[in-house]
Amino acid sequence: QVQLVESGGGLVKPGGSLRLSCAASGSIFSINDMQWFRQAPGKERELVAGISRVGITNYYADSVKGRFTISRDNAKNTVYLQMNSLKPEDTAVYYCYANLVGGGIRLPKNYWGQGTQVTVSS
Repeated sequence: QVQLVESGGGLVKPGGSLRLSCAASGSIFSINDMQWFRQAPGKERELVAGISRVGITNYYADSVKGRFTISRDNAKNTVYLQMNSLKPEDTAVYYCYANLVGGGIRLPKNYWGQGTQVTVSS
């Protein structure tokens, strides 16, 4: 059984920082792309940042460029999202996504975490 578990969310004041983590656990053979999405109340889920298997950052949403940084530690099967200069409009549930081979399945499959709440408010 493969699972993605996020951590690091919480309440922070505008201008503050948070670091989200997402660890993949279970029988994992390899992890391809890893991404962070977010969904605010009443809005569709949107892609925030993505990173390739070899660690080349391949995408940032315009709204977070220059403030958020995605990184990964392949030895720990973990992806991170460093969020700086947070704004109230960053408030959302943040979800981790990974395309990986594991769980006894030979082909890549998409997995999602359960989400972690980030609230930016004074």
